[in-house]
Amino acid sequence: MKRGTSLGLLVGGLMIASQSLAAPMIVVEARGAGLRPGMRLDSAATINLKDGERVTLIGADGQAVTLRGTYAGVLTKAGGASQNPRLALAALISTRNDRASKVGAIRSGANAAPLPDPWLIDVSRSGARCIREGQRPIWWRPDGSGETKFTVYPIDRSWRADFVWQKGQTEMAAPDLAKLDGVKTFLIQMPGQDNAISLNVIPADVVDPLVLSSWMLEKACVQQADAYFRQIQSNIDGQAAAPLQDSSRDTPGIAAPAPMVDAGKAPQ
Repeated sequence: MKRGTSLGLLVGGLMIASQSLAAPMIVVEARGAGLRPGMRLDSAATINLKDGERVTLIGADGQAVTLRGTYAGVLTKAGGASQNPRLALAALISTRNDRASKVGAIRSGANAAPLPDPWLIDVSRSGARCIREGQRPIWWRPDGSGETKFTVYPIDRSWRADFVWQKGQTEMAAPDLAKLDGVKTFLIQMPGQDNAISLNVIPADVVDPLVLSSWMLEKACVQQADAYFRQIQSNIDGQAAAPLQDSSRDTPGIAAPAPMVDAGKAPQ
């Protein structure tokens, strides 16, 4: 799989945006007005929102703007542009706690283990997670010291899939989402705990690292956003050996899941 937007593209994109009076903004969430997540709009474009309609957009600098109806006017005067990726990242990080608090993610993510990669799905705790459109999740656990069995159910428990973490294993490729009948919320059952995990899908053509990390914050995927912040900062500081990655991780070398158990109505 291609994993390829580099810091050079990030810097170049920000500089290009700053040279224009308008800049592209990406719709993260929309209610009405004929908008949908992933749509790109010019920041100088006018929009009309009726009472009860709402749209949240992210600019090139990662900052989010929410408009609520009734509203008639330009999307934003600022345009979401920035010449300096370091300043843009700092500004984005400074909004982290406030934005996470608004979506109720601070408490649930306060003690989360740092992810080694922003696209891993931590199964050790409940909450929201983000994945790329068309990519399978990669399950992750922070402690791989022992062998552990776990079971995955949909919310209605209409099927079950049994897996085993081998000793030393911390990552496992989940079944292809296409085979899960559109299920986006799962119950992960492990010894002594049941965790509900909801998957938020980010469109495949959204590739800018600042936009991706900001999208994660909007969807309460704070643990993943924090991992992305560290990755972006590492690239800005020139410490990373590889270009900044923009999409889901490659899966070679990651254990494939066990066959799904189709047992009709699974045991409660």
